[in-house]
Amino acid sequence: MVTEMTKYNFILMSGDVEAFLKKLQGVGVVDITRSTKPVDEKSETLSSKAGNYRKALSLLKDVTPAEFADKTYGDLAENVINTVNEREMMESQLAQLHKDMEERLPWGQFDVKNFKKLEERGLKLHFYKVKSSNFDPEWKENYALSEISNDGTNTYFVVVSDDENYEFPLKEMPAPDSDCTAIEKKINELQYEIEKKYRLLAELKCHEKDIQKELDKTMSKLDLHLAHISGTKAAEDYITVFEGFAPKDTEASLHELLDKEEVLYLAEDAQVADNPPIKLKNNKFVSMFELLTDMYGRPKYDEFDPTVFISIFFMLFFAFCMGDAGYGLVLILVGFLLKKAMPKLVPLVVTLGAATTVIGLLFHTFFSTDMLTWSCIPDAVKKCMLPSQIAGYDGTMILAIIVGIVHICLAMVVKTYQATKTKGFANSLGTWGWSLLIVGGVIVGGLALIGVMNSDTTKWVIIIIGILSALGIFFLNDLHRNPLMNFGSGLWETYNTATGLLGDVLSYLRLYALGLAGAKLGEAFNAIGLQALGDGGAGWIAFILIVIIGHTLNVAMCVLGAFVHPLRLNFLEFFKNSGYEGSGRKYNPLSENINN
Repeated sequence: MVTEMTKYNFILMSGDVEAFLKKLQGVGVVDITRSTKPVDEKSETLSSKAGNYRKALSLLKDVTPAEFADKTYGDLAENVINTVNEREMMESQLAQLHKDMEERLPWGQFDVKNFKKLEERGLKLHFYKVKSSNFDPEWKENYALSEISNDGTNTYFVVVSDDENYEFPLKEMPAPDSDCTAIEKKINELQYEIEKKYRLLAELKCHEKDIQKELDKTMSKLDLHLAHISGTKAAEDYITVFEGFAPKDTEASLHELLDKEEVLYLAEDAQVADNPPIKLKNNKFVSMFELLTDMYGRPKYDEFDPTVFISIFFMLFFAFCMGDAGYGLVLILVGFLLKKAMPKLVPLVVTLGAATTVIGLLFHTFFSTDMLTWSCIPDAVKKCMLPSQIAGYDGTMILAIIVGIVHICLAMVVKTYQATKTKGFANSLGTWGWSLLIVGGVIVGGLALIGVMNSDTTKWVIIIIGILSALGIFFLNDLHRNPLMNFGSGLWETYNTATGLLGDVLSYLRLYALGLAGAKLGEAFNAIGLQALGDGGAGWIAFILIVIIGHTLNVAMCVLGAFVHPLRLNFLEFFKNSGYEGSGRKYNPLSENINN
């Protein structure tokens, strides 16, 4: 639900602005209309500083803290970033040294100075590498050749020559500038320096809370500064006017503070034209899914909050795609294991896991085995499970289509309600026509299928619905427009709806397809495991490993598909048919507790 907002205009003497904004920041309920990006040198500096703190915290995320760290490190964030950069540069150098070591190892130990001494005597060394199978033994007879090493694949050798016109049937390699002993010394020195950087990062990890505090302070200063410069100057800069919004339920306490501070302000109910910030107010269950709504965009001030619909249908679609009670229990376990790492996600993961378990029981699937074949389950319980076949078709496929039709019909009902609320009944007759035709047609068809309505009654109801719908769609879709224009517009909309609606309904088959793919892959792992089991014995180890690893991979892939595709069905099919735009801006009150 979208929280009602009150619009405020604060009129202040320019010299009182900073003190007033700090008091508002302490209250933490007023969203001052301000930029969300740096707009001047000071805000750019604060933003850059905050960026460094965030980067430092990110770099320290996987570092194991030291037992103690009593040193003074100066700028903590800068120390972390510089240390990581230096360590990465050293690790890059180390990788190159190891590569150099591999290249020089076949040549053994030598002193480069001896090469120069030989050259002074007119003798030059020529270095070669060739596949052992291509090494010609006659080369030893025709050249002053010395084989240095052979690793089984390649042969490394040196030819000594004093001939200025020397030629050899292989491409010469550059002479090594040092032996492996010298490089090994450099590697040891560099590894020691890298270890020092790791120890320093472990010590800096102990100051992670201090970095977080500095980030919070910096963000608070940035937010306050952006609010400060957002005011409009008037009366030769003596007066500054600010626009802000606060939830309607905070009026009493906020007005008490403003009256106490003797601040001149104007308060009025926020209107759509004011583009007020959007604060969502939902119960604990629905609020878990607000992060999904934010991924698309918050509703406008006069739009409906889609979170309540997402909470129900995303959960249902996710469970449908997983479709396995065993996998649901795994998700519940994973949710509790995430309690320390990602506490905010725990309720959502556990809820999705519970829903998957329930749907999995309905689909009688447990780790890709059919529970209908289990003799331990009473027949009365089995009757509550979804039959494998409905009217000769796969039961889950039929259910996916039914769920899709219900989802789209609900979207159209919401669209009709929203259009009536914002435009009035007379100006939304076209939308009413489509909802009556599609939703009414689905309801009448359903009642006829289950035998509630006989054929004659169904026929007359369909005729009445068709006539009323046609009036709204073709003739009354815009009362202020030429009837011929309305008819042409109705024809075009009929074409778009007829072609689009079928595709939208069929799109819900992905729920069935994803569930089927996951089940079949799980069955394949079970079958491979049983083959490895054989008569038992040592086969049990192979069976357990195959089943655990196989189902772990399958759960991971199923979770990915079960997140993306239900999100698509909500964001595309539902939002399109409900007319949802999601162009509202998030409520961001001026507060000391900045949400990073």
